[in-house]
Amino acid sequence: MPPSPSAVSPPDLNAHNPRLGISLKIAATLLFTGMVALVKLLESRYPVGEVMFARSFFGLIPVLVMVWWQGEGPSVLKTRRPLGHIGRALVGGSAMAMWFAALALLPLPDATAISFSAPLITVALAAVILREKVRVYRWTAVVVGFFGILIILSPHLGAAAPSEGTTKGAMLAFAAAVAMALAMITVRRLTNTERTSTIVIWFTGVMALLSLASAPFGWAMPTGADALMLVCIGLFGGIGQILVTTSYRFADASTIAPFDYTTMIWTVIVGWLVFSEVPTIEVIAGAIIVIGAGVFVIFRERRLGLDRSKERQTVTPSKV
Repeated sequence: MPPSPSAVSPPDLNAHNPRLGISLKIAATLLFTGMVALVKLLESRYPVGEVMFARSFFGLIPVLVMVWWQGEGPSVLKTRRPLGHIGRALVGGSAMAMWFAALALLPLPDATAISFSAPLITVALAAVILREKVRVYRWTAVVVGFFGILIILSPHLGAAAPSEGTTKGAMLAFAAAVAMALAMITVRRLTNTERTSTIVIWFTGVMALLSLASAPFGWAMPTGADALMLVCIGLFGGIGQILVTTSYRFADASTIAPFDYTTMIWTVIVGWLVFSEVPTIEVIAGAIIVIGAGVFVIFRERRLGLDRSKERQTVTPSKV
């Protein structure tokens, strides 16, 4: 006699399935690449605050659907650290604003490669702010990674820069990476007491309110096509967030996290097809060095038993 429906065990959402976890992570990087490509297309026509509002407000919709589906309900808003969430939103919002502004001034692969410095900066900030013990191996990776960043930045600085705008864009992208690293530090503190869904919803909700406050300073009425793209920016970001969170249910952080760097592949393809951008040899060489250093840090943290899965579910270089 077959078991009744109530007797059937629900699927294990934490089953070990690395292939599924990796597939979800790669799908998320594709969505995030689509998101930043749309941001780059719209940045010349709409203020940064308006684009940020679209990213936050419409990105909140799929996240709320996920929370409702998981049965968490209003309890997800409960927190013992509201000021911590607001501080995280201010830091993350600054990173998002500078990142979006940089996308309008730099080729997509260049901006993405610079953003990959964020995890390396986090290692340095963790040693200074959190007093985390960082040994020689990770410090070496940080130094090597920063050498790669200097290679990426070199075509955009000094007399070699194609224009003053690209120099400004490079500085904004690097400043955004520093702010992303600070956001990772604030998230690292929050994960001690807060659920991942609580961190994500507080950040997205506060960001929507903060960016909405910029409306009196010159928002533009979008055309029908542009309005659809603004909605897609938020939906791509929100669905990508869900896929990242879900991917860590199926494999270890050290297995999943390196695939965040597949973003570089997609941005090179999209940059070439959509914006006619071809990365320079400096960007390619520097990106390889930075990615290598970042992957080394991930595997080194695994050997040290440091679990960064909760942090990486809420902040990545590609989504803030």
